[in-house]
Amino acid sequence: MRTLALALALILPLHAHAQNHGPILTSTVETHVLPGFAVLSQATEALTQAAQTDCSPGSARLQAAYHTAFDSWISVSHLRFGPTEVQDRAFSLAFWPDTKGFTPKALSGLIASEDASVETPAEFAETSVAGRGFFALEQMLFDPKFTDQGAAPYRCALIQAIATDIDNNAHAIDADWAIYAITLTRPGESGPYRSEDEAMQELYRALTTGLEFTGDTRLGRPMGTFDRPRPNRAEARRSDRSLRHVELSLIALRDLAAHLSADYPGIAADLDAAFAKAIASAQSLDDPALAGVATPQGRFRVEALQQSINDIRAIASAELGPTLGINAGFNSLDGD
Repeated sequence: MRTLALALALILPLHAHAQNHGPILTSTVETHVLPGFAVLSQATEALTQAAQTDCSPGSARLQAAYHTAFDSWISVSHLRFGPTEVQDRAFSLAFWPDTKGFTPKALSGLIASEDASVETPAEFAETSVAGRGFFALEQMLFDPKFTDQGAAPYRCALIQAIATDIDNNAHAIDADWAIYAITLTRPGESGPYRSEDEAMQELYRALTTGLEFTGDTRLGRPMGTFDRPRPNRAEARRSDRSLRHVELSLIALRDLAAHLSADYPGIAADLDAAFAKAIASAQSLDDPALAGVATPQGRFRVEALQQSINDIRAIASAELGPTLGINAGFNSLDGD
């Protein structure tokens, strides 16, 4: 299959531009994109309500709402375009990787000064993204450094402000997608996508960049090197969500890949089998915070998971991209 796809890549681009991508675009938006953001907005609303009811870090209801809402964000976090990027909403929801440790600094600064911005959602939305979103909330709920820092009433107000800010961003994204969906499914000269090919390229970019981020960053950062593993760099390790983010991302990207390859059964089968292998590999690990990368055996298992994700990327690049008419020089990170 891959050999055939590579051979066809030389002749497919001209043909691919004549393909009717309309049904795929519509199906992807209506059953993958819009429902995902609707679920996110519902989950973040529940998170805000939980924080208002009981803002204590040990609240079972608040922690459960945090996990559900964070799950919902990870399941759409690969859709980093359009409404998600307006006003840095994605960074406001999830500022990570935080390579300079800005989040604990921002939180400590807010608590130390008892910054009054927590009293007004509009003002809090103007504060640093490092002190907002799911990762800031994670530290407030799960990091002992913050669960007893400063005055309890202010910590409560800060937790509630972060939750409300998360909810406001999620609802704004969801509302804007109702309009943006039209520009993606009905491209034209007056919109951000002039053709169905450009719209398909945006979705293909979401797939490949999502795979790259999960393999190289979610797994690569804590892996570090063999001689110097970096388990403390794992995503959301404080709340034991590191491996879960990998699994959720793969499940969401599998669904997106199925939509994009719907007209090509052979490619769809190759992708689905590769995703199934990667997801099974993730589910077989008993290492929620990826702390096992610090041991040779644990690292070996995470490397195997990373390689299974790279296998998916190879199929997407060699089979799906050329078949969809994506330019061979296209880079998922540079926006070209």
